[in-house]
Amino acid sequence: MDKTPRSERLHIGIFGKRNAGKSSFINALTGQEIAIVSDTLGTTADPVYKNMEIRGVGPCVLIDTAGFDDTGALGALRVEKTEKVLEKVDVAVLVFADSFGEEELLWAEKCKARKIPVLPVMNKTDLGKNLAESEKAEKVCGNATLFVSAKEGTGFDAVKEALKNFGAEDRSITGRVCKSGDHVMLVMPQDESAPKGRLILPQVQTIRELLDRGCIATCVTPETMEAALSKCAVLPDLIITDSQAFRDVYAKTPKGVRLTSFSVLLADVKGDAKIFLEGTNAIDTLKEGDRVLIAEACSHAPQTEDIGRVKIPALLRKKVGEGLLIDVVGGDDFPADLSPYSLIIHCGACMFNRRHVLSRIAQAENNHVPITNYGMTIAKLTGILDKVIIPGVTK
Repeated sequence: MDKTPRSERLHIGIFGKRNAGKSSFINALTGQEIAIVSDTLGTTADPVYKNMEIRGVGPCVLIDTAGFDDTGALGALRVEKTEKVLEKVDVAVLVFADSFGEEELLWAEKCKARKIPVLPVMNKTDLGKNLAESEKAEKVCGNATLFVSAKEGTGFDAVKEALKNFGAEDRSITGRVCKSGDHVMLVMPQDESAPKGRLILPQVQTIRELLDRGCIATCVTPETMEAALSKCAVLPDLIITDSQAFRDVYAKTPKGVRLTSFSVLLADVKGDAKIFLEGTNAIDTLKEGDRVLIAEACSHAPQTEDIGRVKIPALLRKKVGEGLLIDVVGGDDFPADLSPYSLIIHCGACMFNRRHVLSRIAQAENNHVPITNYGMTIAKLTGILDKVIIPGVTK
């Protein structure tokens, strides 16, 4: 489990006022001195992420946040960063000491508006329990209040037991497109940003998953694909390729063999394939002067042939015209105001957990802006979208 990518881990956000004992809570929960503990208000500034393996809970990411009651200009920036964490948490642990007040109520409602389950935790119970306040928290959050003392290390078995109910969703990359015993051919161009021979994360995860599920996996490049197919006694049941090789691979795919891409598969695993597919319709309505947002989950240094910054913009402008305006953002950078955009195109998001992608989809829908992803965009622009297998949409 220690090799589980962060994007596949349960994301647990720890929220509360300054000195509610959030950092002490994390240290007591994990049995490690992960977070800095101090009586000084505002010790935790930026959110702190820590990959952990918690017995009974499994691989997770604990996110320690600044107190949401921070004050002043700097405090406001800290609170803003704390709120950004809500975009990616699978469960919010709301830590309070003694009283569950208006600020706790406000943040519980913020979570509920985003459909994030909230686990209320009363800390510092070595000083006593306020049962009236715990009942208020339970009513607001919809989950039983748990009582802990980070100072004495008590009550944490119950916390771990409660967190089991919010385990990361088990979503298979290939489970909806192939079955045990299928022969899957993976056509993988060399990743130009990695040392020669190194596979990128979605490729590694897909190969491992196929082998674990009892599939036959054959790995080739676009250049060796035809030769490999000619040697097959039986044609593959499915071909999976990198989206940027769609045109070339489709031309070489035998009739009757299903075709998809890593990015299209991730559209289902990380987000909502149906919404992304609907978003491709907006490509047909784009005109010069419209603005498109391209969002990358990672924040790598751009490569010469970068798919999001070079290849997709070139394909879009070839269809629409050079007057099409395109903005590119990476990592956590994502505009709060999406109203200037006619379309959002998101990468496969192998570096994001599903909650983060769904948050962006919800933000796009709330702003009435269509959203799609790299793989479907390239398939659309190369005229093969109706030939591509999309999990949960096509067979």
